[in-house]
Amino acid sequence: MPKTESRIDMIRRFNRFYTKQVGALNEGLLKSPFSLTEMRILYELNAHEGLSAIDLVRELSLDPAYLSRILKKFKHDGLLKTRRSENDGRQWLLSMTEKGRDVFAPYIKASRDEVAAMLAPLDEASQQKLAAAMHQILLTFNAEEPVPVTLRAHKPGDMGWVIHRHGALYAEEYDFDETFEALVAGVAADFINNFDPEWEHCWIAERADEILGSIFLVKKDETTAKLRLLYVEPSARGLGVGRKLVTACLDFARAKGYKTVTLWTNSILHAAIHLYEEAGFKLMEEEAHHSFGQDLIGQNWDLEL
Repeated sequence: MPKTESRIDMIRRFNRFYTKQVGALNEGLLKSPFSLTEMRILYELNAHEGLSAIDLVRELSLDPAYLSRILKKFKHDGLLKTRRSENDGRQWLLSMTEKGRDVFAPYIKASRDEVAAMLAPLDEASQQKLAAAMHQILLTFNAEEPVPVTLRAHKPGDMGWVIHRHGALYAEEYDFDETFEALVAGVAADFINNFDPEWEHCWIAERADEILGSIFLVKKDETTAKLRLLYVEPSARGLGVGRKLVTACLDFARAKGYKTVTLWTNSILHAAIHLYEEAGFKLMEEEAHHSFGQDLIGQNWDLEL
């Protein structure tokens, strides 16, 4: 079967699953007297004051005549009121009545409770993975504004992620063997066992609870710090995550009074080296070596702060 056909089948399969999962096929969503479309219109009216019918048609991709019938029903039931626009006398603006908000309020809670019940059997990692996948779907179809990338300090569980993702990605992209993962595990273990928060830091980049990258700054001596374990998820490349991580690392080093930041890398890591050069690092020396199952050229880079 062609790839396009199999992807179409997968999306249709997901759509069937999801409409069943959220009860969209039921006559009354959330055990309410409202259909899925009616509930979606009520949600928009509750969330945004002063929408027009045209706004709803565009937002929900509804047939204008169908929408008009629903709005007339809501107005007849006392859930909706209208007022003429001050900017355009031909346009009527819609808003929920107090009765409408009182009627709709229990379904907001019921909807959240239903999703919470759906998530409850999943562990934290699975919930994060699910939320990240759904967020990616929204971004892919331009359904919402991108959530900003934020940086935070490390917390329990992050080191395991750093080790796993380094090992998996470098094996996939550079054919590194498991000894590279062992090296990363050693660096992470040393960081945790000897962590000095006054002079050292780890940054984890994330977006909507999805981890996108990492970087470490560790103390070498009183005047020199080492930049270590810069990593960016393939899905986040092009978002400026690597630059954001390097900038945070160097800002911290300057604030602490370090005179030099040094790092070791390999010549094949072109994207990372570009970031280091952009930040002002200078190549100090390089040496051929055989590590991680590969013939490589190791490089030492320094930045004078």
